[in-house]
Amino acid sequence: MFGSIYSESPLWSQLRRLEQELDEAFGAGTAWSGGIRSLPPGTFPAINVGSTEEGVTVYLFAPGIDAKKLDISIQQNVLSINGAREEPAEEQGTYYRRERFAGEFRRVISLPDDVDPDKVEASYRDGIVQIRVSRRESTKPRQITVQ
Repeated sequence: MFGSIYSESPLWSQLRRLEQELDEAFGAGTAWSGGIRSLPPGTFPAINVGSTEEGVTVYLFAPGIDAKKLDISIQQNVLSINGAREEPAEEQGTYYRRERFAGEFRRVISLPDDVDPDKVEASYRDGIVQIRVSRRESTKPRQITVQ
């Protein structure tokens, strides 16, 4: 009635064949080669960018990275974050799948024109780097009272 749990349905066979064809067409170094959950190159670490009237906040999700070794710089409203994730190699083991990114990375984020590059703060907690860039005082909205 249910069949063996080890038998593969025709649909799964077709999906596996499609994945193999995509690997052949685009090369083994693409996002498809790691499976459906793999990230495309250049998207590690994941980031969120939010904006308020006060400034722009960037969250960099970087578990396992030494925050002191990150190189964070801002120039002409472009925020650059460079670093590396080291992963010890298992010399005696065989990997069947490796989804965790290891190696050097670089993320570049364009910021709005009204940010103040002299007012940047960065903090690290629980694997998340938070970078806050304030807006220039002259561009912040101000309330004008009528007399």
